[in-house]
Amino acid sequence: MSGKKEETSFSILRIYDEPEERRYEPESSGISSQAGHHAQSQLDGVYGTPQWPPGSSAQHGPVYQEMRSLSPQQWALQALDRSELQASWFSDGEPREEAEFGSSSLPGFEFGQPCPSPPPSEEVWSFLRAIPPVADEVVVRQRTPRASWKVGKLCHGKKVCAIAISSLTHHVYTCGHGYIRVWDESALHTWNKAPQAQLNFQGHHNCVLTCKLFPDEQSLITGGVSRTLTLWDLAPTPRIRAHLASTGPICYSLAISSNAQICLACFKGFVEIWDLQNQILIRKHKVPEYGSRCVDITGNKFWTGGEDTSLYSWDLRSFQKLQQYSLHHEILSISHDPSEEWMLVGLRTSDIIILHAHRKEAFKAVVHKYVHHHNLKFSSCGSYFVTTLDESIHCLSAPSLQRLFQEEESTEILCCDVSSDNQYLVTGSKNCATVYQLLF
Repeated sequence: MSGKKEETSFSILRIYDEPEERRYEPESSGISSQAGHHAQSQLDGVYGTPQWPPGSSAQHGPVYQEMRSLSPQQWALQALDRSELQASWFSDGEPREEAEFGSSSLPGFEFGQPCPSPPPSEEVWSFLRAIPPVADEVVVRQRTPRASWKVGKLCHGKKVCAIAISSLTHHVYTCGHGYIRVWDESALHTWNKAPQAQLNFQGHHNCVLTCKLFPDEQSLITGGVSRTLTLWDLAPTPRIRAHLASTGPICYSLAISSNAQICLACFKGFVEIWDLQNQILIRKHKVPEYGSRCVDITGNKFWTGGEDTSLYSWDLRSFQKLQQYSLHHEILSISHDPSEEWMLVGLRTSDIIILHAHRKEAFKAVVHKYVHHHNLKFSSCGSYFVTTLDESIHCLSAPSLQRLFQEEESTEILCCDVSSDNQYLVTGSKNCATVYQLLF
């Protein structure tokens, strides 16, 4: 499989605003109601929802009523076990895509989605009805924000090229030309407060283009227009721990492994692989010259992409190319979900490609808007992610892709981050950072 180029076909997903139940809700009366019921029955047949004869006692039971209220997509999600939940990015396919790739290429035929099955027996339903309900207070539900509230501005003074927010102290780090500014929590709810600290670079031409917090949020690594990567200790006050002498002039993107042992630094035509504990360069790995704008790491794989419109995955142990996906548009960002099973890829066209890190599952959320900047950030809980498209912010639930909220800014958004406690969203733009409090 080494070096194999994937001819990827995508199931098309739609970003939507209304609750999913209402999208499939039949009309309330008359002929339209009958037509809606017939259409619902057809959808139920496709997704494997139980079909009950008129007057069946199970049709009116509490378990059936609960399941009957589910949409076909939700029923399909219910049919999967927990390990497959995030694999179910279901949506209606677009006719043009189905015609292009053929029905056999859709995920339902190739990727093991549930097939229609006969309804459970009456004995099964009787057993389910006998199970006592679980109290709401003991049910663990993944929360998603319902709105955001713009609470403050952080006046960086220059273009904010990279940004990070810690959930432990709610400190924000705004990075750009010449310096990094540090903001404490009291500054997040104001519009003109001075930063807590300013970390100046030795060279006036130095510029931070990318930064990453360590998983424990006690350290930060920065890279950019400088031949060094800088490791910062953040507590009790920010200070430089080490300079890592890189071999390239401009670092475009950074990625850190979940155990904070490996750091990847992306340069034009190659990726540096660093041992963070010993602060030594493990390997300078050659990648396509125009395929190295973005980098990310999932388990024993790392991913690169850029102007050549291809996404590459590489083995971190053998350094062999594993896959190559032709996406046909320039790649502007890469991000993975907390489980490291799914990759989000942001394209120049605003489309979001969703790939499974290990299985052949590929989906596309179509936006059809040309942008200069496309940032992606998954929440630490995995129930939603944020995508910024030039001046727009979209918060989308995962895996349903329901739009939770949308914000507009007056200038292009260059970077964004979400605190791991899901309290704040911060964006960086022309000369300041904007702070949003997430409302649940």
